[in-house]
Amino acid sequence: MRQELEAWGAKTTTERLEADVFVVNTCTVTNQADADARRFIRRLQREVPSAKIVVTGCSAALNPDNYHSMDGVSGVVEGHDPVAVASLVASNVPVQIELRSSLDRIDTEPIGGELLRMRQGAARGWLKVQDGCDRKCAFCATRLARGYSRSRHPSQVLAEAKLLAQVHAELVITGIHIGHYGRDLAPEWTLSRLVAELMEKLPDVRFRLGSIEATEIDDLTIELLATSGGQLAPHLHMPLQSGADPVLKRMRRWHTREQYRCRVLEIADRIWPLGLGADVITGFPGETPADHAATCSLTRELPFTYLHVFPFSPRDGTVAAGLPNPVPQRITGERSRELREMANDKGLAYKASRIGGPAEVIVEGESGTALTGDYLRVGLIGFDRDSDGLSGPRYGGTLQGDKEHLYLELSQNRTAILR
Repeated sequence: MRQELEAWGAKTTTERLEADVFVVNTCTVTNQADADARRFIRRLQREVPSAKIVVTGCSAALNPDNYHSMDGVSGVVEGHDPVAVASLVASNVPVQIELRSSLDRIDTEPIGGELLRMRQGAARGWLKVQDGCDRKCAFCATRLARGYSRSRHPSQVLAEAKLLAQVHAELVITGIHIGHYGRDLAPEWTLSRLVAELMEKLPDVRFRLGSIEATEIDDLTIELLATSGGQLAPHLHMPLQSGADPVLKRMRRWHTREQYRCRVLEIADRIWPLGLGADVITGFPGETPADHAATCSLTRELPFTYLHVFPFSPRDGTVAAGLPNPVPQRITGERSRELREMANDKGLAYKASRIGGPAEVIVEGESGTALTGDYLRVGLIGFDRDSDGLSGPRYGGTLQGDKEHLYLELSQNRTAILR
């Protein structure tokens, strides 16, 4: 959206008091996210009452009337279309914006927001390959806001990747449900085929998969992870949500505990090192002590290096919001804390196992840290910002330190692995 507005002639500012218009991109993953968005909009209106406010995003798609009625809101885009956002901003501040047709071309690149040039202020770029989701998880409102799964054509993805690669040494392949990439294309494609194509055409870039379902990781993906020498980062984030089959069934998940378990162990047997994360929801309606124990047991068994643990929060409009047998908030919180502590211990143990081992990193900028392929954030020794820059190619070295504070001592010649 920022890039699209700038293509239309707008200038971005980080100083709120300088802004003529604010674009607020909302989330709707929980009821609290909706409330936070409304609170933020009210704060903007108080701080800069002369500025226009345009609201967009998932919450705007599901609850447009809630935002239309707010003081200071000049317009609402029900979704995520950058061209629609730019057009609405232009209609509110016509003096500041040079109107252009979204069908104009710069060489062969559409101005209409289809190709992203950079993720501003970040070392890693985001390469979006699809949007929407065809699944119907009982707890999820995002699919209601995003619609059905829609894949970008491989040629468009590759064109955008080439632009992003000029700025970012790592590209994260992302979307709402990337495991369904290509099913709606003619002829059909698969995510693994797309990744292989990207890796072949852009050998100097490290690619990383965003969140992907365990049951949608095919054999080619595992082969690429195992044999690419780190070009496909050895890191997977695979949503689990629960380790108990009764809960998974009520969640309307499509995998069983055993299907998830077997795939993870198969992957871990082929790939080392491996950063492995998952999402887990505690306190889902009807979750019994035995269900929670099953989730803890599976978490202990599998080689997770981190977990994102969420206490269940009912979301208006979802099936889960109407399910019986809610779990008391106190118990939900206790279960969350137990899993977080377990995940923290597993993460520390994994870090300890990596001491003395090789790693490739992407420098993250002013923070003085770098990110390894297996998703460890580490300190740097032997890196000169003035001569080496703040981001760019991958660098190799040896992990040292302790499980609390890992750091990477760069190779003495500081030669980039690629580029």
